[in-house]
Amino acid sequence: MEKGDTYFLVRALKSGDINSLEKVYKIYYSKLYWFSKKFDSATMESDDFVQQTFLKIWENRDQLKDNVSLDQQIFIICKNLILNHLKREAKTVAQIEEIYLPKNEETEGVEFKNTNIKKLRLIIEKLPPKRKNIFLLHKIDNLTYEEISVSLGISKKTIANHIYLAHNYIKEELCES
Repeated sequence: MEKGDTYFLVRALKSGDINSLEKVYKIYYSKLYWFSKKFDSATMESDDFVQQTFLKIWENRDQLKDNVSLDQQIFIICKNLILNHLKREAKTVAQIEEIYLPKNEETEGVEFKNTNIKKLRLIIEKLPPKRKNIFLLHKIDNLTYEEISVSLGISKKTIANHIYLAHNYIKEELCES
């Protein structure tokens, strides 16, 4: 895409032209999809990252720069979304490991850790869909019970119950293996 074209697209986006967002979507969707495929996330798919990128572009369109390539801006937004998510995911996995996995000299090896992380991910995947979703929203996305309650339209007590049951299930499964 030529620099002049991106200038006008950025201007149109900034003015709130939804057709320009559709055009940007058509131009960049597959590029962003394949870019995000390079990253390995246990909880989000490439499509999710791409959709979040376009949402972020639209929500923050007034912050787009006229003098910076649209390519550059879009890929930076996507990359930052992915890296921030992966950091949260790694932090959460470390916290979950700390809670559920025993610590001793035998468990400190990298191979042992990788095996247990895979085991942990498989166990989380086995949770019932609603419980898994609530668990991931709380532990991976770091949403509060209040935020989850508003988002899903369920009570905080129900959320607490799902988190409690998920914790118990994970502990049981880890003890059995």
